[in-house]
Amino acid sequence: MSAATSKGRLTGVTKQLALQWAETKNYWRDEKSREFELQYLQELFLDVDRAVAVIDKLDELLKKVRSDCE
Repeated sequence: MSAATSKGRLTGVTKQLALQWAETKNYWRDEKSREFELQYLQELFLDVDRAVAVIDKLDELLKKVRSDCE
């Protein structure tokens, strides 16, 4: 699996999770839901953003390595 494919898959499932969470918040609107969002989901979304940035850099590096080896 390529870095670009992994990035696309990661962003896709993260968007799907965000949509599902938005739907869940329509029904689960108490303090525990806010705690869950703050403790788990916000951190997860930030971590995914960081991972996507690292994947982009890794993809650039791999392209350079391939180019240098040709």
